[in-house]
This record gives sequence, structure tokens and C-alpha cells, in this order.
Amino acid sequence: MKKRLWAFVAVLALVVAACGDDGGGATTTEGGATTTEGGATTTEGGATTTEGGAATTAATGEGVVVGISWNNYAQPRWAKADGPAIIAAVEAAGGTVIEKDANDSAEQQLADVDALIAEGVQALIILAKDAEAILPAVQRAKDAGIPVIGYDRLIADPDAFYITFNNQGVGTIMAEVITEAVPAGNYAIVKGHSADPNADFLRAGMEELVDGNPDITIVCEDYNDNWDTNNARNMMDACLAANNNEIDAVISENDSMATGVVAALDAVGLAGTVPVTGQDGDLPALNRVALGTQLVSVWKDAFGLGQTAGEVAIQLASGVALEDVVAPDDLQDHVFPEAGLEATPFDADGVEVWSIILKPTPITRDNLNLVIELGWEPQDAVCDGVPAGEVEACG
Repeated sequence: MKKRLWAFVAVLALVVAACGDDGGGATTTEGGATTTEGGATTTEGGATTTEGGAATTAATGEGVVVGISWNNYAQPRWAKADGPAIIAAVEAAGGTVIEKDANDSAEQQLADVDALIAEGVQALIILAKDAEAILPAVQRAKDAGIPVIGYDRLIADPDAFYITFNNQGVGTIMAEVITEAVPAGNYAIVKGHSADPNADFLRAGMEELVDGNPDITIVCEDYNDNWDTNNARNMMDACLAANNNEIDAVISENDSMATGVVAALDAVGLAGTVPVTGQDGDLPALNRVALGTQLVSVWKDAFGLGQTAGEVAIQLASGVALEDVVAPDDLQDHVFPEAGLEATPFDADGVEVWSIILKPTPITRDNLNLVIELGWEPQDAVCDGVPAGEVEACG
């Protein structure tokens, strides 16, 4: 069994952050690509097999070139964790990586994927800006014989492997935590980008506990294009004004939008009184959890997700069939369901895709130590401004 890549990736993430360009995206060479230097030795002597013939995560990747198409590399999580983890996994198998950043443009992402195809990548990892708009580029990759991985966002194509967290489960966790804190009252729900399937997966996960509760009234609910922080602030300002500030709880589908929500609550003296959810484990959100202005941030082990994507890309480039793909064996306790590491079918509105789904973890004041101890964020930053003795993780 391979040793966990977490510690190495955490260090690599700091190096990448220190060496990044001023725009917060990937360092580019001619044509806008980032190419990592390959040649790393293969792990555990090359490929082995599991029972039934599925390739393990030690598949030989010597010389394999993996392309990554990011929707927007400026998002802190991608640059800090996912990207470095993918690169570390690919290089550990002997491959190299080329990255392109679409800067939040669906049109640019189509061009980026075409460029990666032209540059001869042997596997593609795509974090799609728009799940529908990306399909023609996915078809072109398939026509060129290049396997595609839909990374953290569904690509509804039966030939695109899907690697993500249980996003419906993230929504359920948010609902569980906030309804326990506020079992009745006026709720606001700030959803993510309407073209991102994750926004609806999250919302579906809340339905039973929120919509099915006769004591909860949803007074405001809408999508927020691009998961934008400022627009979330505006949405919350409008919701508060329309309801005479009588809001008892807010379900924000991610941490960056929660930033805007908490700012709006703070402007009317309700920050820390009205519980707010989020996800991603962003540093500002974890600090808000410590301060008590955000109830929960559902953390997703992006190091583990990136490691999985890198190793799966090597498997697919090496000719492993979609149904024979396996997750890294050191992620046994992080795979959802807990039954095993093998690829499982995922129903994408009638389109069946092969997938590996990881489990999310709710981070509250009670377990803030988890993200600190794993090196996700440093204690001094998470605990900034927290009075001594108020939160156990902050000392």
C-alpha cells in the first residue's frame, strides 16, 4: 500500500502558491499552458492488479501526459490542494501535466480543451465551467481516443469518468447541522451557479430535512451565477429587507457565498446570531466557524480528490476500462460508500457514468482541530481573533 500523499502535497501546495503568477492562476508557458517536469520514478515497481483484473493505483505512467482544464484556477482550493495533488500523483507514476485556466469562461474552456488535444495529452481532467457547453469538446477528445475525467463537476457522458464528493451528501450534512441548531423558523437558501449540476445536487440533499419540515418556511431562495461572493451579499441584503430582518437561518451552498451572506448579516447586527452554512473549508470560513459567525463548513479532502484524479488519469491512459478503475488504496476510509474502492455506476439523469465518490466532513467548532492537524490551514490563521479558551482547537 502506498503511503498517503497528503503531507507531501501540503508542502507542494505551499511551494506552488509561493511560485504562482500575480493573477492567482497557473504559471504559463507559450500558449497558456503549465507543464510540469516529469521523469519521476514509478511507484512500487509499476502496475499490479487487484482481484478481478482491475489495475491498481500503482499503474505505470512513464511518459504519460495528462491535461487539466480548470474552469477558474483563481479559486483558492484548486491552487492550494486539488492541482498540486493531481500533479504529485501523476509525477509519482512517471507522467507529466499540462494545465490550462479558462478564467471562468465556458468559451475559453472549449478552446483550452481543443488546445490540450492538439498538444497530445493522453488523458484529460476537466473541471467544467458549464456542464452542457463542455460536451462538444468532450466529444472531440473521445474522437481522438483521449479518456476524459469529469472532475468534481458532472459531465453527463457515459464515456467520461466522474470523480467527486457525495455532493448530495454535502447538502444533507448542511441541512442536518443547521436544522439541529434551528429546527423552526424562516430560512434563506443561496444556491450556486444554475449551470453547475452541483448546485442542484446540494439542494436535493437538503430537501427531506428542510422542505419536509412544516416548521421551516423558506422565505428566499435563488441561484447565484458563478457562485459570486458579492452577488450573495446583494441577495442576502434583499432577503433581509424583504423580511424585515426576520431570518433565522441561511443555507449557503459554499463558503465564498457565505462570506457575502455573513457580511449582509453583520450589516444589520445579526452575524453570529443567524447560523450560516458553507462548504470547501476555505480559510475565511474556518475562521468564521472559530469566531461563531458561520455554523459549519463542509470540508472536502481536496488532497484526496486530486490524488484520486491523478491516479485514475494514469489508469485510463494506460488502457484500463472505466468499470475496472479503482481509487487509491490509502483512501479506503474516505470513499463513499464505505464498501470498497472500485468504480461504481452513477445515474446522471438517465445517463450512467462510472464514478468514484468521496465522503465530505462537516467542520464545526467542535472538530476544527481536524483541518489544523491535517495541515489544511494553520492554527494561527484559523483562530485569528478568537478569545483564548473559547474554542478548544484554538487553545
